[in-house]
Amino acid sequence: MMAYLQGQLLEVTNDSAVLDVQGVGYETLCSARFLEELHSRIGQKLRLWIYTHVREDALQLFGFETRQEKDVFLSLLKVNGVGPKSALSVLSGATSDKIISLIEAGDAKALSALPKIGKKTAEQIILTLQGQLVRVDEGPKKRLNPNFEQIHFALVNLGFKPQNVEDFVLNLPDAIAVEEGVRRG
Repeated sequence: MMAYLQGQLLEVTNDSAVLDVQGVGYETLCSARFLEELHSRIGQKLRLWIYTHVREDALQLFGFETRQEKDVFLSLLKVNGVGPKSALSVLSGATSDKIISLIEAGDAKALSALPKIGKKTAEQIILTLQGQLVRVDEGPKKRLNPNFEQIHFALVNLGFKPQNVEDFVLNLPDAIAVEEGVRRG
């Protein structure tokens, strides 16, 4: 299975990008939001995270700008009623961070405003994925106190959602003891 492709961006169409990888042109379906950005990068070297979808009558490659975007796409595929094209449409309507936030907040109304997602599908997405998606934070995390890891571990083991625990721990005072951190959590 391909994890990513790296090569020169040759062409961008309405729904795909063609990437030249050592003389072979790979057509990858991408979100509309990402394709808009790619128009200015034709001729440049590019890396796309890839998902290969195999059907009886087709072999399709789906390309993503980041690993997190691919992970959100793969998570959406786990939801009943959401196929690859629907999941790609969702990513066309919002960033992966925004989609994760909507799911974690349980905001079915905002999710149903995304392309190809109705009210029932939005509710199914929330029911299936709430508490399971993790944001990839590119920036440095506040981990000055070694007790933060122990507090995080304890709260997750007590049944709290990992993302909620992460947000909570990042806002704790630097000099907090493990017991006090868990009590506050």
